[in-house]
Amino acid sequence: MQFEDWQTAPDPKVIRKEKQKARELRKSQWWKNRRACNSCYYCESLTTATKLTMDHVVPLARGGRSIKSNLVPCCKSCNNQKKNLLPIEWKEYLVIIGKKKE
Repeated sequence: MQFEDWQTAPDPKVIRKEKQKARELRKSQWWKNRRACNSCYYCESLTTATKLTMDHVVPLARGGRSIKSNLVPCCKSCNNQKKNLLPIEWKEYLVIIGKKKE
């Protein structure tokens, strides 16, 4: 049996609810403090806080939630490229493309 054989898509209602939670957190002082580091969580590149996006470390599509421990600031490039990868999958990708040391 393949992993894909039993994997199910998350409920769209749950996804909408989690995205709404993320929008609310994005307005909070907590989020402003998180992105004040001015660096991407994944590639560690420096940028302005306003150019950092909110990323779910464990993506919503993979069962992640919009909770503080699952949200990190990252550059748009990493957020777009990471898509629905888990942290270990993303780290391996960065090593392969030479953006991060093993």
